Amino acid sequence: MNTLELLRADRVLTVVRAPEISDARDLCAALVAGGIHVVELTYTTPDLPRHLERAASTASETGAVVGAGTVQTADQATQAINAGAQFLVTPGQGPEAAAIAEAAHAADIPVVLGAFTPSEVMTALALGSAAVKIFPAHHLGPKYFKDLNGPFPGVPLIPSGGVNATNAHDFLAAGALAVSAGTDVVSPADVAAANWSSITTKAKTFCAAL
Repeated sequence: MNTLELLRADRVLTVVRAPEISDARDLCAALVAGGIHVVELTYTTPDLPRHLERAASTASETGAVVGAGTVQTADQATQAINAGAQFLVTPGQGPEAAAIAEAAHAADIPVVLGAFTPSEVMTALALGSAAVKIFPAHHLGPKYFKDLNGPFPGVPLIPSGGVNATNAHDFLAAGALAVSAGTDVVSPADVAAANWSSITTKAKTFCAAL
């Protein structure tokens, strides 16, 4: 099952933003135990390639599909791919968006480009984005996804930013492919303290709300 198929099945991925990760393997195992299989480790965490390599090399043990997020340059894309990232996610479309997409396509992994406006959604699709991340989603809410489904029927959209257990179901009902779970599931404090049981419990709660 590829990343997009897994997202269609699970309806959720988690975005990890933490100043440190004590063990990326155990983090992924905790999330999978809670029902979340697609894990996005971000470049806001120092030394991300090392954590990606740890998570990717143990993916057969944990059952996680691990990718890199907050990718903003072609160099970061290449580093992430070399470390074993199975997908790439950008926060928006900077000057190197096309190069990032090209690196992902060359490695035969999906890229999810960030967008906010209809014009940016069109650009992301033109660059071969497998799905489009709408960020920050909470500003316009689920109704915005119904609006986007008008000109973009069937386009896989993923809301990110401000999505929680209270509103996640509304985004899915409005047509989102899946939702991004952030600090609602993986708080930086839990990640740094290796509080895996807490992360598993929060992941289960989030998944139940879907």
